[in-house]
Amino acid sequence: MVRLLILAHAPLASALLAVAQHAFPECASRVLALDVMPEIGPEATEAAARALLAREPLPDDDAEVLILTDVFGATPANVAQRLSDGVHVRALAGVNVPMLWRAINYCNLPLDEVLSRSMVGAAQGVLAVASTRPQNQAFQVNAHDPHHHHHQQ
Repeated sequence: MVRLLILAHAPLASALLAVAQHAFPECASRVLALDVMPEIGPEATEAAARALLAREPLPDDDAEVLILTDVFGATPANVAQRLSDGVHVRALAGVNVPMLWRAINYCNLPLDEVLSRSMVGAAQGVLAVASTRPQNQAFQVNAHDPHHHHHQQ
């Protein structure tokens, strides 16, 4: 199984971890989070990430990690890139909730497959929401206006 590390600007990593634990409490042990604080430099952030992964070691046959980070080119993504070896540790930038949930749902697959499915989940989770209300939704009526009548079709 693939372990997930959310590495993002504070407090996003912790917030996404809370979302993961809320939706998939049984997978909580597979997801780690590290909030990157503005006053902490890349070297200290990398050391903290390495310490976090070492503190929660994986069995040898289960040593793959997918790092989910927020913004490509920013400190969390740069640290994720340093941690990535391209084989056992990979990184994805642009984390969102659909990406995270997809990664959790497929963490029993090989790392490359989890990465691919996570990217698809992230892209499919970005949708324009209609600005108009569907026909079958009721309109709110001002209860204090006795002359206002609304007849829904």
